[in-house]
Amino acid sequence: MGLFDRIAHELIDIIEWVDNTQNTLVWKFPRYDNAIKMGAKLIVRESQAAVFMNGGRVADVYMAGTYELQTGNMPILTTLMSWKYGFNSPFKADVYFVSLRQFTNQKWGTKNPVMLRDAEFGPVRLRAFGSFNFKVNDPKVFITEIAATNPEFVLEDINEQLRNTAVSRGMDVVAQSKIPVLDLAANYDEVGALITKNIQPDFAEIGLLLTKLLVENISLPPEVEQMLDKRSEMGILGNLGAYAQFQAANAIEKSAENTIGGNLGSAGMGLGVGAAMMGQVGNIFQQNQFNPNAPKATSSADLPPDLPPTVQYHIAKDGKADGPHTLAEINVMVASGQISRETMVWTKGMAAWAAASTVGEVAELFNNVPPPLA
Repeated sequence: MGLFDRIAHELIDIIEWVDNTQNTLVWKFPRYDNAIKMGAKLIVRESQAAVFMNGGRVADVYMAGTYELQTGNMPILTTLMSWKYGFNSPFKADVYFVSLRQFTNQKWGTKNPVMLRDAEFGPVRLRAFGSFNFKVNDPKVFITEIAATNPEFVLEDINEQLRNTAVSRGMDVVAQSKIPVLDLAANYDEVGALITKNIQPDFAEIGLLLTKLLVENISLPPEVEQMLDKRSEMGILGNLGAYAQFQAANAIEKSAENTIGGNLGSAGMGLGVGAAMMGQVGNIFQQNQFNPNAPKATSSADLPPDLPPTVQYHIAKDGKADGPHTLAEINVMVASGQISRETMVWTKGMAAWAAASTVGEVAELFNNVPPPLA
């Protein structure tokens, strides 16, 4: 090989990048020590840009197309290298290819719950995640601000920074939107558009364009969701009085099944007592569940006027003291004939046992019993 052939072989006459990767943003053409021949062919494919650098400074930028490199179409590089009068000679310059295609399905999400203030629930902690698409919009700015002189700059080199930007700005938008927590799921598109608008300037500062951002989920921590589920259950139940009565009825049924010795009389008495208790519980809920300003009973003095303080009585049964029983239970036993006017009763404060007909509030219960049929 002659001297001329060797020199010609060292001159680069075709500059191009065939990208077979899915994650490369910037790739430096491997010039090494070879000089670029004046008149060399530059091939820039669709979704690419070629950036020429000289002495660490960005010179000319070429978009998609095929170019024959001459001093006439390299104005900035020609000025930097002080070529005059169109002097044609081999030259050395760093050539960087920048991918302009969209990088899709990039994930973002909060690492930890973010504290926000909700109009209905007050301070709440939210998690959010989704995906976004972006591309290089200004190759010169991107190389200057981010890629610098790295021979290869890949997606992983910047992905973490972009995710952090999306999360930080995104949660700011959620807080400022004032959309109630319970309505966020119905407004994911709106929230995504607001986040995109809010973080677009941050992307533009480094030469990028955010083409799309999707919100896939915004959720409360698991323990808060459990409390919300309970609240939803209460809303579905609606009438708490009816629900309490239903629960009491179930309890009475189980109690009757477990009655010791299968005593039908005791079971009947339990059912009667349960019915009275269900009525009282239902009344309490009906009076208070829809009145948030109603005073809460904390002692016997705070009970509603139609609910007297609970008094419990012992009754003489088969020669033994049985009880104590509430007045409601005594009422059921009077109605069922288990207690007569002569039955001996006693309650706290009485000096001795006395016949039921002589104890004021017990005696009144017999007035509700109809006389025997003639």
